[in-house]
Amino acid sequence: MKSSLHSLLRIILLIILVSSCHSTRKATRTDNKQTEINSKADLLRKKYAPILGIKPEEISNITLYSFIEEWTGTPYLYGGKNKSGIDCSGFATVLYKTAFDRTIAGSSASLFKQCTVVSKGELKEGDLIFFKIESDKVSHVGVYLVNNKFVHATVKKGVMIDDLNEAYYLKYYFQSGRILKE
Repeated sequence: MKSSLHSLLRIILLIILVSSCHSTRKATRTDNKQTEINSKADLLRKKYAPILGIKPEEISNITLYSFIEEWTGTPYLYGGKNKSGIDCSGFATVLYKTAFDRTIAGSSASLFKQCTVVSKGELKEGDLIFFKIESDKVSHVGVYLVNNKFVHATVKKGVMIDDLNEAYYLKYYFQSGRILKE
């Protein structure tokens, strides 16, 4: 009887030992993954804060800046919708789905029709910036970030961040808009 009780206690102790080792390993993997995520967020904040002219802690939408990081430099391709080439409205569409979990679609002019107009002074992260470039209709769109900066797919340099106060963008700026609630 003592022998079987002793064996049972050994088995219970072994089960406890094995299960605690397993959960420790799982917790360590989870901790490592969280550390990796935090490290990536810190790197993105440090990179984009000076570009935007803000403090790193002011950047909260890490998904947005991770997306921008992945897409920066992607070449322009009219009608393109992937990293091989993308146009301005395609870029806005993919960015919205990834960074804001919202579905929008259409040309620059069509996206404008889906918005409520907002003044430059009311712009918030994610608002759309519309331009009429050598045209009488909306022909270009970008996504507002902060501090007069916006991200867009340019014909010459592909996806990049620019400033609304640059002479070129001041010349062709039309209006800004906020996508209507679904």
